[in-house]
Amino acid sequence: KLFSNKPNVTLQPSWTQIYSGETITVRCEIHGGDTEWDYEWETNSRIKAPNQNEYRIRSASSSNSGNYRCKGRMKSSQHETTEWSDSVTLTVSDSNPVHPVTEGASVSLSCSLRTQKILSNVFFYHNDKLLQNDPRGELKISAVSKSDEGFYKCQYSGRESAQSWMSVKGEQDQNM
Repeated sequence: KLFSNKPNVTLQPSWTQIYSGETITVRCEIHGGDTEWDYEWETNSRIKAPNQNEYRIRSASSSNSGNYRCKGRMKSSQHETTEWSDSVTLTVSDSNPVHPVTEGASVSLSCSLRTQKILSNVFFYHNDKLLQNDPRGELKISAVSKSDEGFYKCQYSGRESAQSWMSVKGEQDQNM
């Protein structure tokens, strides 16, 4: 028997662009609770059966890129299953994007989820050091210097973003 409730696949962190070395949790959520189900996963058209509602990838690499989906089988019956969830496409990049900024320029970094545009109570990190907790979900640097170069990430409600690299170039290219 096929149940009409379709599972939902979610990611933590909740975006599909991930950088190598990060830990990703792919979660299968079935309406009606997690205890009644055995789980089956399909990734890149290969069936895997970790039999858990979470599929954790530690130290991700580009080989983890692909489509992930799941279905559930009721523990009390081998014949009662859900349909496959919609696929979530995960892209693991081996390099971080480069955002060159000119010394002296002002920069505003923001932190957002796909489901919520503006976040509050966001923690910003520079090279893994806490910079500030901003109620507006924004980090403003009024005059960028070479010391601002590095990796930036934000944390919201226990979830952490991927790191982004910001490079700072000298101001000789800028007319003042």
